[in-house]
Amino acid sequence: MISPQPVTDLMWAHWKTKTMLSAVELGVFTELAKEPLPAADLRARTGLHERPATDFLDALVALGLLERTGDVYANTPEAHEYLDANKPATYLGDSFLTQCAGLADDLVTVLRTGEAARAARDGRDFYSGTYATEDSVRAFQRDMTALSIGSARAIAERFPWDRYRTLVDVGCAEGALPGWLLRRHPHLTAVGFDLPPARAGFEEYVGRLGVADRVEFWPGDFFRDPLPWGDVIVLGHVLHNWGEEEKLRLLEKAYAALPPGGAVLVYETLIDDERRSNAVGLILSLIMHAEVPGGFDYTGAQCREWMRRTGFRETYVEHLDGPESMVVGIK
Repeated sequence: MISPQPVTDLMWAHWKTKTMLSAVELGVFTELAKEPLPAADLRARTGLHERPATDFLDALVALGLLERTGDVYANTPEAHEYLDANKPATYLGDSFLTQCAGLADDLVTVLRTGEAARAARDGRDFYSGTYATEDSVRAFQRDMTALSIGSARAIAERFPWDRYRTLVDVGCAEGALPGWLLRRHPHLTAVGFDLPPARAGFEEYVGRLGVADRVEFWPGDFFRDPLPWGDVIVLGHVLHNWGEEEKLRLLEKAYAALPPGGAVLVYETLIDDERRSNAVGLILSLIMHAEVPGGFDYTGAQCREWMRRTGFRETYVEHLDGPESMVVGIK
């Protein structure tokens, strides 16, 4: 399998820069140059809102700009030397802010207010706006394919599909996941479940992959409607859009739609359990804070605990591609 990671790494480079610039603008490195600080004290000095602060600070740890011991944060030697505004001879922060003017604006707003920047800007629910026009739906679907295609192709190889015959992709977008699975496994059939405006893009995409005769689009709202039945229910880049209560509701609905021995498969850009290495997972959580009220990314351990709370008897985590991993629960 050819991984899309070299291409997607460039996309995430933009967000890594944005995260660093936001820390410069908020004075994180300058405050920590004075002394290491517990998270609560650092929030107070920099005006960070409690809700996104942990993801933000741990993203800086994963980027190699901060160190964390327990709950206490400190600059790395490089950040101490080059990102402290009180060292004018070596300070590089102003140069970065000038060259990338405006890049960090939305993220800084979220970090200060704890509110989704998009909602604050236009007053509309993220998905109501996203699904409002054909053009916005198709753009969103293409974005989801770009985010998911590496994982979809890895899942086709690493999950034991020989044990199952039907799958349901909840929030299927353009259909990359069922499309690539059905190409790889001729015995499978699939249902793509999403809001009605997603139908046209879904049917076009799976048609191009040559699997339209084995996959069906079901329109619906996964909070208002029951999920279609299947041997495997997939939630890909879905749970991170919601708060913990909604995450649990979706896992409960998946459990109800599965037969005994069926599986729920959640794939995301999971944060590593130690919250130290997967910078992309932490940055994506910041994007969720910026885009959707209540949304956040999570660790594999958190997801396994939610699965256990909703009835799944066996759970495990497996790496997929790049920063992505899957969590599987068996009913």
